[in-house]
Amino acid sequence: MEQGKQDDCDCKDDCDCMNKRAYILRMFDKWMQEALDSNVIIIGWSCAEGLIDEDNWEAFRDKVKRCRYYSEDPDFRRAGQAAGHLWRFIKKMQEGDLVVVPHGGEFYLAKVSGPARYEESKAPEDTAHRRDVKWLNGKKPIPRKNARSKLQVRMKTQGTTADASALLPEIKACLKDAKADKHPTWRNDLRQKQIATVLEEMRSGRINDREFEDHVRDVLLKGLGADTAWVIPRRNDRGADIVATFKVAGGVLPTLTVAVQVKHYQPEPPVGKKVIEQLIRGIEAEKAGLGMLVTSGTISQEAEESAKAYYDESGIEIVLVDGELLAGIIVDHGLNII
Repeated sequence: MEQGKQDDCDCKDDCDCMNKRAYILRMFDKWMQEALDSNVIIIGWSCAEGLIDEDNWEAFRDKVKRCRYYSEDPDFRRAGQAAGHLWRFIKKMQEGDLVVVPHGGEFYLAKVSGPARYEESKAPEDTAHRRDVKWLNGKKPIPRKNARSKLQVRMKTQGTTADASALLPEIKACLKDAKADKHPTWRNDLRQKQIATVLEEMRSGRINDREFEDHVRDVLLKGLGADTAWVIPRRNDRGADIVATFKVAGGVLPTLTVAVQVKHYQPEPPVGKKVIEQLIRGIEAEKAGLGMLVTSGTISQEAEESAKAYYDESGIEIVLVDGELLAGIIVDHGLNII
């Protein structure tokens, strides 16, 4: 492969980016233009200095704990969560890794081209922690709807960073499609029409609330690799409609329990804050490490903010899957029941 082609990551089959890792990085919208202009990615917590050369995790976390946001906290819960994101950005990311940066209804792709650094002059703006990158796709954003469904779900992470290495094929496909076609392709048009058809059937077809719960269990959760998934009888409902378990690292690590709230809704009214509060009760009752809201309808901004607030408080993420995204998962992965 020619060097120029490799640097621009045309993502042919032998592209070396597929041997690297990938990450999701959520940046504030106000940073996006500077990041593009300066060919950098940015993470906050500029008040936590001295992290670049610190390779000991406990010392690293201690420095974050001394940051003004957490210095009065009685424990390391919030500081540890923040330190995890910073550690991933500063220590885990390597040159050649791909970074997906969500931005509204779009996302940007970048390839890491240099080590993390701390620019003291940028500390007042909280943008001191930076890494050099090469922005791919000519610095142009890609519509989220063009991404495969699993990548769309991952981009909904409520944390600042997340590992997305398992989705490298999906990222590669998005970049390849974006570089090959300046306008919507027949394949993308067909996919969108199929999603619209599936969505209409979910909302208006021959399916009731209980059947929809079974559908979410069989198609979504088992399709995502759940080891077990069971619908909770209404008489035993403690806030979760479905409880699923996933083996982590082949069962070497503790099993992850997921509490799922399912709503067979129409687009209006959207799922609101009360449903998130109900799901939170289910998460805590089931001692789950992850929550998931799945609806055939839409999700309100209030519900999204409530889920984010719970993540900030507890460190437990709530994955939000609306009807359009669920329809996309069905189109991309089929109706195979495992």
